[in-house]
Amino acid sequence: MHGRPRGVRSLRPVSNDVQQKPPPATGGLDRFFKISERGSTVGQEVRGGLVTFLTMAYIIILNPLILGFVPDSEGMYLGGGTEPGSGIPAIAAGTALVAGILTLAMGAVANFPLALAAGLGLNAFVANSIARQSTWADAMGLVVLEGLVILVLVMTGFRKAVFHAVPQQLKVAISVGIGLFIALVGFVDARFVTRIPDEFTTTVPVQLGVGGHLTGWPVLIFCLGLLLMIALWVRQVRGAILIGIVVATVLAVIAEAIGDLGAAGADNPGGWSLSVPTVGDDVFGLPDFSTLLQFNLFGAFSSVEGGVLAALLLVFSLLLADFFDTMGTMTAIGAEAGLNDEEGVPPNAQRILMVDSVAAIAGGAAGVSSNTSYIESASGVGEGARTGLASVVTGLVFLVAMFFTPLVALIPSEAAVPALVLVGFLMMQQVTEIDWRDVELAIPAFLTIVVMPFTYSISAGIGAGFVAYVLIKLVVGKVRDIHPLLWVVAVLFVVYFAYTPISSWVS
Repeated sequence: MHGRPRGVRSLRPVSNDVQQKPPPATGGLDRFFKISERGSTVGQEVRGGLVTFLTMAYIIILNPLILGFVPDSEGMYLGGGTEPGSGIPAIAAGTALVAGILTLAMGAVANFPLALAAGLGLNAFVANSIARQSTWADAMGLVVLEGLVILVLVMTGFRKAVFHAVPQQLKVAISVGIGLFIALVGFVDARFVTRIPDEFTTTVPVQLGVGGHLTGWPVLIFCLGLLLMIALWVRQVRGAILIGIVVATVLAVIAEAIGDLGAAGADNPGGWSLSVPTVGDDVFGLPDFSTLLQFNLFGAFSSVEGGVLAALLLVFSLLLADFFDTMGTMTAIGAEAGLNDEEGVPPNAQRILMVDSVAAIAGGAAGVSSNTSYIESASGVGEGARTGLASVVTGLVFLVAMFFTPLVALIPSEAAVPALVLVGFLMMQQVTEIDWRDVELAIPAFLTIVVMPFTYSISAGIGAGFVAYVLIKLVVGKVRDIHPLLWVVAVLFVVYFAYTPISSWVS
């Protein structure tokens, strides 16, 4: 597809004339980050960076909850304790530290509005599939090893070559699929959408609210926050997303102070989803970095059941998920910011991939699981971020948050995730750029788009699209249209999807 860069029209609530005539550069900061050149301002970048932090600040609280309550094969919990949750302060501090440093690096080195933090899904895989059959140090060693492999693939140009080998319309489909995915994440995190318990024996997996009805003040605050953002957005109010998050947070604090709603659970379906917005006296504390450098690079090769081959399969699973999640994320962010070129490639792609690879290594070395690019960065782009200055702002706030973890917990997901729903709509607008009459591309694009939200996995959606594309080109006799690297990737994804039977056979 050629012509106007995708996403420019949809994301900034200003006229195209303003975008096409950015103000002249005014200083060293402007020139270094190319702020005026990309049609942005320092104010937009700061707001975008703050919004990105607010929409992903939950990871400082959620990552310790995922990693801190799973015992390893020796009965130890991450952080060195024998009691569940004993390492939560250290995991929270390490999570904020690595996210801050690597997001700063993304802004300064790659000049791209993309934030990084411990990867959701990856951390659950590390906790439940690796640490349970090894020590935590061994598990983090595999994460470091996976990051080193990705770094080699980036330095040799393989990772970027795969990116260039992907057909343009599949790149568009990846962005659209991620839009649907993050909208679903927003609805689920706010408990606007919930899973129907298995005992209901129904074929319908999800429902509206609890029991088919919206329940409690938290989900109402989510709805009010979303409606406020939409109203401000269509009125072209600058800072619409940030204003919506702040107002919703204030309402959440008031609601909790009056109603003492507490955390959501089986006996409290109307509670807060991830964090309770309670204002306490203790909002400051020195960070605990005891998880840093607690890894054993090759320990899992002897401790994991199945030995070396089983450990390699675990590394492969981490590698493939990390490899393609980032590819999809940077494509979507670049498209929404109007930064991608005509082939759908964002600027400084090699540097973006390099920083992301180092993030995987850093996450494992810090004992807080692999760090990766966050699609929540799209909320900052929606607020106007176009350069790495926004990432610098996000990174700095993460570093400050190490000392104010209780204050970060004040922001409930119900107040922040309306931004994901709004940005999901904006990313969905790109669907018109797919030629739905060309079934050879439309079917892989369709599978890419729908599999992401249905499986709650960016990598699974990308894999489904790639495998379908190669298969269709093969059966219609257009083998020459298949880039050699796509053959390799399709086969790797087949192995990835068949991981369970293969690992069972190995064991």
